[in-house]
Formats: sequence, structure tokens, C-alpha cells
Amino acid sequence: MKGFNKKIVLEDGEEYLGYGFGSDKEVICEIVFNTSMVGYQEIISDPSYTYQMVVMTYPLIGNYGITDEDYETKQPTIGGIIVREYNDLPSNFRYTKTLSEYLEENNIPGISGIDTRKLTRSIRDKGSRKVIITDINTSKKDALEKLKKYEMPKDAVSKVSCKKKWYSRTSNYKYNVVAIDCGIKLNIIRSLNKRRCNVTIVPYNTTAKEIEKLKPDGIFLSNGPGNPEDVTEVIQLVKELRGKYPIFGICMGHQMISLAYGAKTYKLKFGHRGGNHPVLNLETDKIEITSQNHSYAVDEESLKKTALKVTHRNILDNTIEGVECKKDKVFSVQYHPESAPGPQDSGYLFDKFIKSMSER
Repeated sequence: MKGFNKKIVLEDGEEYLGYGFGSDKEVICEIVFNTSMVGYQEIISDPSYTYQMVVMTYPLIGNYGITDEDYETKQPTIGGIIVREYNDLPSNFRYTKTLSEYLEENNIPGISGIDTRKLTRSIRDKGSRKVIITDINTSKKDALEKLKKYEMPKDAVSKVSCKKKWYSRTSNYKYNVVAIDCGIKLNIIRSLNKRRCNVTIVPYNTTAKEIEKLKPDGIFLSNGPGNPEDVTEVIQLVKELRGKYPIFGICMGHQMISLAYGAKTYKLKFGHRGGNHPVLNLETDKIEITSQNHSYAVDEESLKKTALKVTHRNILDNTIEGVECKKDKVFSVQYHPESAPGPQDSGYLFDKFIKSMSER
């Protein structure tokens, strides 16, 4: 049996030994966990994981490889991945490269052989915190010193947002949608294209005047990494455009809509990440199984003072999962109705957006 060659050290001194795969580089991130049973390619290529290292709770990762059609972004920005068992011999007729090859190409480190059940319980009990993936020979003292000195970046959205507008068109289109890119997942764009929407994707700092020149039928606010309060450009954009166009927000888009209406957000202890979160739709009284990926939530007390109404609620911890202002035709959800792979319970939200644009 080969010896350990990598390890992770958390800022409180916890240490786990394992085997490296992917890139060989040392990196410091925020550690989080994801409870999805499938979809590691979509997780690794999701821009919302910028500056984060993800613990996969499912024990076997890599067994179906990486396929060219399933990316959520062209350039992954995840900090790293931690798994129990890594499989480097995929069995899948669609696969074009192994997970390790993909990580190595994009300079992303991975570590296997970790007791992910113990590590996940630690994150659940103590919360997300800084972690370093490093060589086995790095002393714990040196690792902790590096963690202590390191400050987590706050430029996550500017890092992942597109630098100039681009287009995703479809045949027989009926609507023009402008999507504000804070780290947009490609399946959101595909979901809009399927519903006869031409989509113009623009940088997060695009002004209201520039958007109005594009003559949109509706505005979409994307998911993204980091603290929503840092993205003041998009919050101001919502303030200027609400009531003029139908607006639909997902994940960070939901948080920024709430902030624009005067609510506040706060950081969760360890966030929501995975494809199995039950959410109650307060309008239909039905429970939807949802896919989620976020660290922040909307504060309920501050939301009561705004024009937004709560439409969805998390069954597990009672946090707000959806809001709406019918007068302005603005609505949003905290979870991902476009998740692929993932639950399909919430696809109707895209149809609701289409209906808002048709009524306008």
C-alpha cells in the first residue's frame, strides 16, 4: 500500500492525511461539503465554488469520468475537492477524460483517502472555516501559520463574471432575456433557450442604461460566489430596473433582489449544498426537492419591512427560499431549478418567468 503524500489542515488544527490527484499545488480555501450523490463534474465546474474546497459526502468519486457536454462553465474556479475514494478508471461511454486529468489541466488540487464522514460532521458542528491542502511533509505548525496569515479574497464575482457581453440564441425565439453574469451556470442559459429565449449574457457591472439599450423582455440575475453584499453594482441595478421589466433571480440573484428591496443577508454556519433539500412552496402547499449551493441567507425580520413576500421556505431550517413582488413582476428562489443532474421539481419557475414576459 502506497504511503500518504498529501494532507489537509483546518485552521482549528484538525489534520487529515490522504493521496493527491489532479494538480500538485498548495492552496488555501474555505471548506464546505456537498451531499449530492452524482454530478461531481457540474459541481467542480460551478463558478459558485470559487475560493472553496468541497468535501463530497458520497464515497466514490470519478467513476464515470468527465464528459464534454456537461460543464457548467468553460473555466472552472473551484479551489479543490476532497473525496473518500477516487476512481481513475471510469466506466462510461461518454467520458473523454478522467477527473484527475481535468483537475490537472485546470490547476485544481484533489485529495482522496479522507474520512469524509468525520470531516463533514466537523464542518456541520463547527462551521465552514479555512483549510489548506499541502504536501505531507509540511508541518502542522507551518500550515497553521499560513492559514492564520491568509485573508479570504472578496473579488469572487468580478473573477468569474464575463468581461464582455456574449450571446446564446435559439431558433424561433420569442423573448429577449438579458442575464446578469455573477457566475452563471450554463444550464440556466440552456433552460431559457429551450423556452424560446434569446439570451444576452452581460458582466455584473453593466449599467441600467446599457441594459435598456438591449431592449430586453426580461432580466435574469444569476447565481455566484461570495458575499452578496459585496456586489453593490447588481443591487443598484435592481433598484433602477425593478418595475420596468420582469426580473427573475436564482441563488445569489435571490439574495441581491432582497438586498435591493431593503432586506439584509447573513452567513449560514455551513451553508446548503446538495441535491436533496426539501422546500415548501407556500402558494401551492407542496414540497419540492431542490438542489442548493449557497453560504448566505435572507434575514426574515428585515424582509418584513420590504415589499417582498415570502413564497418558499426550507423545511430543514426554516430559512427563506423564495420571495416575490407581484406589483413589480420580480421574483426569486434561493435554490437551483435548472439543476443537472438533480431534482426537476422546480422547472415551473422558468415558465413563470416566461409568463411574466408575455404579460408585459
